[in-house]
Amino acid sequence: MNRPQTVEKMIEVVKKLPGVGPKMAERLCYHILKMSDTEAKSFIEAIQNARQKVKVCSVCYNLSESDPCSICSDNTRNKELLCVVESPQDLIAVSKVKNEDYNGLYFVLGGALSPLDAIGPKDIRINQLITRLKQDNIKEVILATDMDSKGETTAVYLAQLIKPLGIKVSRLGYGMPVGGDIEYADEITISKAIIGRKEM
Repeated sequence: MNRPQTVEKMIEVVKKLPGVGPKMAERLCYHILKMSDTEAKSFIEAIQNARQKVKVCSVCYNLSESDPCSICSDNTRNKELLCVVESPQDLIAVSKVKNEDYNGLYFVLGGALSPLDAIGPKDIRINQLITRLKQDNIKEVILATDMDSKGETTAVYLAQLIKPLGIKVSRLGYGMPVGGDIEYADEITISKAIIGRKEM
């Protein structure tokens, strides 16, 4: 390769981002190098700013600039309804639905169970979820994990833990395709899935 060492190193770092292969990493790096000094400075500052200001909400584990986050602090929300998602991106997708479809609270697991990847119950926030359910007055938990094998495994496992607590457990229903990721679904699809949720 006739690339400068600094560019090689930059490509290696960018390749570590999810979904970015060698060619995409190369394109992104060369695009960044073509930026004006002002654009590059703004890009770097945006990353540094987010890294400094964004924290994890101590209640729901969503990313936020405040703790607790604006959702957990919102007194107009239904405190008896909790939607469990895998990631902050999933939370954002679900929160786009109309308030009349879902106006409850959230909990971010931080992943899904995956025995093949050696991700077990202690590797995601299952203990924190159960602690919250025991402390708060939650009447129903909506399991909004992805509709793939990992998400299904996680949903079934959580349902077995939550039901003995006397809490209703439901799963997203009509609208979510099997094998689909919540994060990529549109608001109408998620709304229909929440309205058509099934008790587990």
